[in-house]
Amino acid sequence: MASPELTDYERKRLENIRRNDQMMASLKLHSIAAQVSASTKRPRAETKSYKVCPKKQPKTQTPIVIRRSLRTRGLPPDAKGLSDDAIESMVRNSKSPSPSKASPRDLGPLSMRDAYSGASDRALIEALLGIANNPQLSASVKGEIGRFEVSKVENSSGACEGIGGLTSGLIKKEENEIENGLKLEPLTEGIDGITCGLIKKEESEVDSGLKLESLTLNSENIARVVPGRITNVSFFPCTSSSMVVVGNKFGNVGFWHIDSKEEEESGVYLYRPHTGPISGILIQQHCMSKIFTSCYDGFIRLMDAEKEVFDLVYSSEETIYSICQQSKDPKCLYFAEGHGGLSVWDERTGNFSNQWPLHEDRINSINFNSENSNVMTTSSTDGTACIWDLRSINANKLKTLRTVGHKRAVHSAFFSPSGRSLVTTSIDNTVGISSGVNFEDISMIYHDNRTGRWISSFRAIWGWDDEYVFIGNMKRGVDVISPVERRTVFTLQSPHMSAIPCRFDVHPFKVGMLAGATSGGQVYIWTLGC
Repeated sequence: MASPELTDYERKRLENIRRNDQMMASLKLHSIAAQVSASTKRPRAETKSYKVCPKKQPKTQTPIVIRRSLRTRGLPPDAKGLSDDAIESMVRNSKSPSPSKASPRDLGPLSMRDAYSGASDRALIEALLGIANNPQLSASVKGEIGRFEVSKVENSSGACEGIGGLTSGLIKKEENEIENGLKLEPLTEGIDGITCGLIKKEESEVDSGLKLESLTLNSENIARVVPGRITNVSFFPCTSSSMVVVGNKFGNVGFWHIDSKEEEESGVYLYRPHTGPISGILIQQHCMSKIFTSCYDGFIRLMDAEKEVFDLVYSSEETIYSICQQSKDPKCLYFAEGHGGLSVWDERTGNFSNQWPLHEDRINSINFNSENSNVMTTSSTDGTACIWDLRSINANKLKTLRTVGHKRAVHSAFFSPSGRSLVTTSIDNTVGISSGVNFEDISMIYHDNRTGRWISSFRAIWGWDDEYVFIGNMKRGVDVISPVERRTVFTLQSPHMSAIPCRFDVHPFKVGMLAGATSGGQVYIWTLGC
């Protein structure tokens, strides 16, 4: 059959197509488009990650028999049915359940082997025991940079008066001797005539000499430690090794041994000792093979690498939102429970030593002053951050040393390494800096803290001294705030950053080592460049 003759319109259309193709070919637009597309594609960096072993299905004890009726086999009906031996065997098999792993919800110890998601965690256990057995420095570098020396005495005439006439044990050194350009004086007056045992600074600001431009992020210092959103990140406070531990919203606790030299292993280990978001991680300074973890499920567990177990320390029907310890009393746990309550759990007695209703809503963070461990700060969803003296708190008289108010929920409040300043972070888009003798000098610095639903809330932390504060940036960076200038002075950025860092920690012994955690389970380690 002959093809139909083309109309004038179709001939005109084909002519336009042919002419356009010639024009495109002469301009080489196709090759240019391919080059632009190739150049704009960002190469995906290969990062370290945890390994999950697939669960093996248990082998059946008895072979599977395919049942066939007498009718299909062409046999006459039989009323005898199954034999007595076959019935007894079926009942016995149904009553003997196959062994299963312990659940994180079990009220008791949980084996690390049952909680582990990989093939073998032997390398991590040996590393933790090695860190615990190595002697560590008695004090971290945090606060030692440009920090004055303080002597401790008992009932000395040079000691400054504390709450209720109690002395804080801090005295000036050699009659206001100037060290590192700082003039030190004891406090004479405090809030309502009460001192909190802190030292005021009168001359130059502390300066560590840290150059922010020298902080770099290398591709080998990136790892996906846990699945999902990270809620807590902490460095191990040791000099012999670099290791971080993180917790996420699914109840996982992940370890990343940064110094791991194993070629086959990534140095990342994943456990699941809880069933809800991890609200706190405490590494024991006196024995770093023991780590406390708290969770929204109301459980507090103690990971003991020597016993290879996650032991249950405390369980509650209420949610546990945060946890902390005094440096001088490692046997007591301070944790926020329920709506505004603070509980003190004594491991030695296995019972509460104190319980106080400190806030009207949940407590999001607890932190102790490095220079006076009796001074504590809490932040709450009720829009306040409060400073307390533990020596004067009682159930009938709850009076704060200082209250820092925000317009909306306060997610964190941390004392500076010297103990002379306080930083607070709120979702009202402000970062508060409180300084002065009695923290009376309060400044609010604007910062975009609207992380939304899928990213953990920002929490500003101090660096290695009082000079800088680090906080996440919604543009995949790290903002550095100067408490002196009351503004953001620098932003750490890198092409390796593929997500927004929301939770941070600094290595207490290695200046310049900063860990930033994301809602995708990644941890970025910034270090000092050459």
